Amino acid sequence: MSMLTPPGMGGKYRITGDKYPRMRRPRRRGRLVLLTVACVALLGVIGWGTLQLIDVFTGDGRKASAAGSTAGCTTKTASSTAPAAAPLAPGRITVNVLNATPRAGLAKQTADELKKRGFRIGQVGNATKEYDKKVPGTGVLLGPASALGTSLPVLATQLPGAERRTDAARKGDAVDLIIGTGFKSLAAKPDADRALALLARPQPTPTAQKKSC
Repeated sequence: MSMLTPPGMGGKYRITGDKYPRMRRPRRRGRLVLLTVACVALLGVIGWGTLQLIDVFTGDGRKASAAGSTAGCTTKTASSTAPAAAPLAPGRITVNVLNATPRAGLAKQTADELKKRGFRIGQVGNATKEYDKKVPGTGVLLGPASALGTSLPVLATQLPGAERRTDAARKGDAVDLIIGTGFKSLAAKPDADRALALLARPQPTPTAQKKSC
C-alpha cells in the first residue's frame, strides 16, 4: 500500500506514485486581451470628447474675439491729386476759320470772336469742296494727329457740339474750325471759360486703403 492511498481504500481505487496532483484554473488570457482593448477604446472616446468640448468653448471665443476686433474698424481710401497736364493756352493755338454754309460773312464774324477770346487766327474764308455745304452739324474741328489731346479739346470749349477729326497727313500745328449749316453761334464766353478751366483741373486718384480701429 502506498503512502498516498487513504486508509480503507484499496483495490482499484488504489493511488500509486509519489507526486501530488495539481489542480490548475482554466486560463483567462483571452478575456484579459478583450478587457484591455475595451479600456483603450473607452479612453480614446473620452479624450476625443474632451477635445471637442475644449474647441467649442475656446474656438468660438477666438472667432468672436476676432470678429469683435474687426467690427469697429473703418476702411479709409487715401487719394492723391495727380497733376494734370496743362492745356494749351488759346494764344498758342492758330485757328483757320472756314465757312461751309451759304451764309456770307460767317467765317469773319466767328474769327473776330475767337480773336477776342485769345486765339490766334490764321486763314479765314470758305471751306474746301470736300466740306463745302457738306457739314450738317454745328461744325467740324480738324487738325493733325498731335492736336487730338492738345489743341482740339481747347477749341472744342468754344464750340461744344462740333465733331473732332484728325488728319495724319496734315502738317503744322494749326487747326481748322469748319462752320456747318447747324451753326448758330459760339458758346457763351462764361460757359467756354468754365469748360476751359475744367481741362486743367486735377482729378483725385485713389492710391491706397487704410484700416483704423
